[in-house]
Amino acid sequence: MTETSSTSSSPAGAPSYPEAPWQMAGQLFLSLFRVPEPVDDLRPAGVYGAAFVSYEEPSPLTYSELLVARPVPNPAGRGRRVSICDIWVDSAASVAGGRELWAIPKGLCDFRLESERRGPFARTEWAATLDGQPVASARFTDGARLAPRVPFKGSTWQPGIEDTGGQDRSAVLQGSAQAMPCWGAWEFDADGPLGWLAGRRALASFRMRAFRMSFG
Repeated sequence: MTETSSTSSSPAGAPSYPEAPWQMAGQLFLSLFRVPEPVDDLRPAGVYGAAFVSYEEPSPLTYSELLVARPVPNPAGRGRRVSICDIWVDSAASVAGGRELWAIPKGLCDFRLESERRGPFARTEWAATLDGQPVASARFTDGARLAPRVPFKGSTWQPGIEDTGGQDRSAVLQGSAQAMPCWGAWEFDADGPLGWLAGRRALASFRMRAFRMSFG
């Protein structure tokens, strides 16, 4: 993916990234999974969302992303809030910005994305690999081109990491997209970092087409 111009907020020699909020555009493919037993302290039992995302122009950074997140309580009592436990991108600038601005624990991996359209329907295939080893792949079929554009709003909360001096961070996201349910099927490599999701069948899948979003 190509990275466009950005304003540096990182230490000298580190990748530059845009100032918050990031004004992003692109495509999102999301599926929900139930995890009946806790994996570790950051991954308790519950419902998780796994998503492949393509951030496209006119986003200030354009890149691919794989993430897994879970809902967490919102002290404000309104709106949806999630915490991202696993996430990879193919942009060093996105890694630096995500970690330093919002404590999002981004890492780097490689992506493959293929898509074709037949009439109003689109077929999309994703794959992510880390050091040449598979992490996850997914296939989707959707008709989101026919969906009306609808608004969305939510927030993230992340426990502190080294890049934020141990301080937790929150961010607000809001925007609009052509959104509707779709067909989705995932494969997680049993020996990879998302092996705890291996063999699980998606409860539901969704496509957010041509989203426009402010994050930060």
